[in-house]
Amino acid sequence: MARQLFGFPGGLVLDDHKDRSSELPIERLPVPPLLVLPMKQHAGTAATPIVSEGQRVRHGQVLARAGEGRSAAVHAPADGEISFISLHPVPDDSGVPQLCIGLCTDETADYEEEEGVDEISLTDADLRERITQAGIVGLGGAGFPSAQKLTETPVKWLIINGAECEPYISCDERLMQERASAIIEGVQILARLLKPTEVLFAIEDNKPAAIKAIAEVCHETNIELVIIPTKYPSGAQKQLIQNLLSFEIPRGKHSVDLGVVMYNVGTCHAIGRAIAHSEPLLRRIVTVTGNAVDRPGNYDVAIGTPITYLLESAGLNPNKLRRVIMGGPIMGIALSDLSAPVSKLTNCLIAAGPDELDETLAPRPCIRCGDCVEVCPASLLPQELFWQIRSEQFQNAQRLNLSACIECGACAYVCPSQIPLVQYYRHGKAVLRQQSQERAAAENAKIRFDAREQRLQQKSAAKAQRKAAHAVAEAVEEKTEKHSPASDSTDNTPVIAQHNDRLADVLAAARRAKDKKQHTEPSATATAPKSDENQTP
Repeated sequence: MARQLFGFPGGLVLDDHKDRSSELPIERLPVPPLLVLPMKQHAGTAATPIVSEGQRVRHGQVLARAGEGRSAAVHAPADGEISFISLHPVPDDSGVPQLCIGLCTDETADYEEEEGVDEISLTDADLRERITQAGIVGLGGAGFPSAQKLTETPVKWLIINGAECEPYISCDERLMQERASAIIEGVQILARLLKPTEVLFAIEDNKPAAIKAIAEVCHETNIELVIIPTKYPSGAQKQLIQNLLSFEIPRGKHSVDLGVVMYNVGTCHAIGRAIAHSEPLLRRIVTVTGNAVDRPGNYDVAIGTPITYLLESAGLNPNKLRRVIMGGPIMGIALSDLSAPVSKLTNCLIAAGPDELDETLAPRPCIRCGDCVEVCPASLLPQELFWQIRSEQFQNAQRLNLSACIECGACAYVCPSQIPLVQYYRHGKAVLRQQSQERAAAENAKIRFDAREQRLQQKSAAKAQRKAAHAVAEAVEEKTEKHSPASDSTDNTPVIAQHNDRLADVLAAARRAKDKKQHTEPSATATAPKSDENQTP
């Protein structure tokens, strides 16, 4: 019996253009002479290099450890020598070079696959540690470090996302056709760690070969294969959860808060390889398509491969090339520098030729047609958000739930005025994020200032207390000395001696005066009374 589906609001039915690349087997490309490995290929903080220029490294060796908090390690996809650690163009829409490690590779090196490891012999802690050390991130585009989604609290639903709803992209479709067993191995490892009540494997109905391959390996497992209608953006996390489970993820909440964890099929494949073959995330499948390449298809490439190398391997015709889009035509970004490398998040490269993915026309005023409202899968008011952000009323946009926008681009796709709505939403989010960071920084500065003032006050109070205690001690000591007999006797001795000395001098002077008088007045001396002889001055 087919599982009941609940759908989601809005969305689009698009021509997929997947047949250009999905009909041929995955082709493994050799390692290029130079690999460029960005330190930030994931959501969160950048990895920290632990190698130095000129150092020899081995295939699979850790080149950069995970940073603080949410992060993922970076490994060497080949033997070689570190040629540089510096800024280099990367495949994102910022246009700002980022810290990368350059690796001059030993192109002729062959690598023997490690013997398989029986997961049953490993503890849950061992499994988690292997996934963490492998540097695996979400390969569907979000780039969230996979190990950090492995909550130790059992979840209700584990959802495997095989929808791949963006036009042109077919890397997951080919992966499911050719490597279904390895994908299911990864799914079963995740099920063991997360202990879900249900495991749902969702695939859109426009992928019959992939559905058949997954159905064969899911047989006699507890994995339920669910076929969903082809509708953009059915592969977005919130929309897929709503379609399968009927509820929405509330604002400010994460899916795990409601007992749901979701993984992309490419991520499951990488997890299976990490456990069974001790292989970190070194390579990924990339769809290369568009009218400017002669050999569109899906290529298994080393992470860090320059985009120029990959396009040339697919038969790039420079005379036809108009621009290169990374990702799909709706959510993808135009690349300005093709020396940027393939990263863990590079799932598709569209080498657009003439009359393909036409350049965006000059935007015209909004005509208030409401088409954007009808297709918005998050049930927002796109035109209201646009007006508020354009007038720099960012707080108003926040009150209109700007943060709930998944940036799927459906609104911009149907806009008859060619307004780049998603660009406005991204700008508004960036401004609000910066304002939040500034408020947090100001609050932290205030906390530090208040703490410093408190420390100074405590220090001053302690100093005053010590001074007062010293004064009291001196007063007590002085009072004690004043009333101590021993102290009085000792202190008066010099005074008594001085007094005795003066008294002796006076007596001596009196005797001399008496002797002198006796010599000058004998008769007076003879007749003087006796009592006068003993008188002292």
